[in-house]
Amino acid sequence: MATSTLTRKNQITLPAEIVRALDLAPGSQLAWSIGPDGTLIGTPQPDRAQRAAAAYGVGRRFLHPGDDPVRDLIAERLADEDSYSTEE
Repeated sequence: MATSTLTRKNQITLPAEIVRALDLAPGSQLAWSIGPDGTLIGTPQPDRAQRAAAAYGVGRRFLHPGDDPVRDLIAERLADEDSYSTEE
C-alpha cells in the first residue's frame, strides 16, 4: 500500500505507482469524496480534450436530413436586423 503525507498547505504528493497506473500527468484533476466507511476516494477527471471529444456530435441527433442550422441562424439574424431598421 502506498502512502502520502499531508503538508501544512494541505497538499499531498501522489505515489509514482498510482500516477502511472492512472496515467495522470501534471495538471490532471481529481475529484475527492469520502466513502460511507470514511475512505478517501480520488477519482481522475477527464481533461478538456477528453470532455470535448465526448461532447462532439451530441446535438446531431436533433438534426434532420436537409436541416441547415447555419443558414437558419443567418436568416434569423437578417430578420432581426430588418426589424430594427424599420423601427426607426
